Amino acid sequence: MSSDQDHLKETDTEARFEFKKEENSAVRSGKGLTEEVIRMISDDKDEPDWMLERRLRALEQYQNMPMPSDWPGMPDLSELDVEEIIPYIRPDVDKREGVDDWTELPDEIKDTFDKLGIPEAEKNALSGVGAQYESEVVYQNMQEQWEEKGVVFCNMDEAVREHPELVKEHFMTTCVPPSDNKFAALHGAVWSGGSFVYVPEDVTVEMPVQAYFRMNSEGMGQFEHTLIIAEEGSEVHYIEGCSAPKYGTHNLHSGGVEVFVGEDAHVQYSTVQNWSKNTFNLNTKRAICEENGTMEWVSGSMGSKVTMLYPCTILKGRGSTDTHITIALAGEGQNIDTGAKVYHNAPETSSTIESKSISKDGGRTNYRGLVHIADGAENSSTAVECDALMFDNESTSDTMPYMEIEESKVDVAHEATVGKIGDEDIFYLQSRGLDDDDAKKMIVAGFIEPITEELPIEYAVELNRLIELEMEGSLG
Repeated sequence: MSSDQDHLKETDTEARFEFKKEENSAVRSGKGLTEEVIRMISDDKDEPDWMLERRLRALEQYQNMPMPSDWPGMPDLSELDVEEIIPYIRPDVDKREGVDDWTELPDEIKDTFDKLGIPEAEKNALSGVGAQYESEVVYQNMQEQWEEKGVVFCNMDEAVREHPELVKEHFMTTCVPPSDNKFAALHGAVWSGGSFVYVPEDVTVEMPVQAYFRMNSEGMGQFEHTLIIAEEGSEVHYIEGCSAPKYGTHNLHSGGVEVFVGEDAHVQYSTVQNWSKNTFNLNTKRAICEENGTMEWVSGSMGSKVTMLYPCTILKGRGSTDTHITIALAGEGQNIDTGAKVYHNAPETSSTIESKSISKDGGRTNYRGLVHIADGAENSSTAVECDALMFDNESTSDTMPYMEIEESKVDVAHEATVGKIGDEDIFYLQSRGLDDDDAKKMIVAGFIEPITEELPIEYAVELNRLIELEMEGSLG
């Protein structure tokens, strides 16, 4: 990497995310959702008939479902016109299955990921990397030591071809069926790219694997699908990074994530999302935990016009555990509606939800969560903590926790705090030599520390820098 790129990667986060490339696509669908578009996507991928049939069923469900409109305090989706979104753009690359050497990518795509620092992260901190550009995974690589142990890390298009039985069993069947909600159905119809992770029994992948998703074209939708299967006694940490430059029309991101956590297995799913302020970010993410399985979600959401993101875990087996740690930041014109859902469907299950939100310049953050403890899930416990920090009188923050407790022998705790950065706090730090901006940054850094300490150091530093830029109004 050149010294100029080194300098860019290390010091100029704003430039790293805000640059854009001229579109150079091999295949581009028309706008909107029709059976013709769905068949074109499936044909371009040379998919088996069973996957096309699933896409068409999902399209029918999408068309029969109304847009969500009656949730209390839900974000305004009236500006989102799915019929104006381009659902599929395949970039012009030589190998459809993606290359395993960064130097084989076209210059404009290679330069994109160089500036985002992905090759450097792979070299220093990761077991494997997948990189998606528009609707296609263009790079995929896994260290040989993990492949020898039977770990599979490939893109979803390859998984459909090479691991059809696993995909047939798990893809949008029991975890996130298209019938779950309108955007899950949309995703099931037009999904493209994403990651497939399979970890065999008793294998621990000691370094994280990462997928990075980049939208470059104006007015497009990105619909990657992530499927993680962790067999009994296995362990893996998956990191997802997302970004898009600023354009004059709306983009849509509607990904799908399905995680299957086997007995005594442990999965951590971390995501840092920095979409541009004209992006609607509407995802469906869910995990199913078997006996003594452990699921951890660590999420940082910022940048988009609207984000609606509520990762869900179903604690299916006795003794299974779930942890959600989330941070959301909303500035002017942004509505970041995030939270978590946990279903305790077995005895002796436990969950912890810790939510941090920051709003400034009239932005709105909201925690929307659900904890359900079923009848018979005795000796289960849950603790929910929601903390909100506001910069000014124009910003808002709401907390909407829902508790559905059908079992009496449980331990339930909920705590919520909402506060504004106080003048006395700023004055104290200024008396120690900090200016106003640095004082606010220090307060925010301390506020979000529980989230950043759960990420590898490279990503914690990046998250802190992104939040600094959002506070300055520099991104999007």
